[in-house]
Amino acid sequence: MEQPAPRHRRTRDRRGRGQRGPGVVPRVPGRPELRTARERFDDLVLDIVTEVDTRWQDHLGLVEYAVEDAPQVPDDWDPPVVPLASLVRGSGGEPSRIVVFRRPIEHRAESRSELEALLHGVVVEQVAELLGVEPGVVDPRYGDDED
Repeated sequence: MEQPAPRHRRTRDRRGRGQRGPGVVPRVPGRPELRTARERFDDLVLDIVTEVDTRWQDHLGLVEYAVEDAPQVPDDWDPPVVPLASLVRGSGGEPSRIVVFRRPIEHRAESRSELEALLHGVVVEQVAELLGVEPGVVDPRYGDDED
């Protein structure tokens, strides 16, 4: 008499797709446990802006910082390069505004360290433009992080 083959516990569903659903169960219901790329980028911008802004806040005055996905350039945009950031000078009671564009910066960086260096350079250049000084004056490390 033949014995039946032992039954194995299934680790995949019958169509072979494997487990469905989140890989990590969130601690707070309704809030994802893993941070998105956008949230990680925003945190990186906040760290860099905080460092530069605290050093120069007496000279800068009121400045708003923002992150947008991509710039809206008109169809007849002349330069072939997409801008990485935008600076709008404030007038009267309006604050100056520095906007960093996430997608063009992420597209140019191949690693986390390149992203940090590029983002640092972009923020320092915009603050230097606002102050009317060279970027090396705003942050002496400016030339070091560009290869």
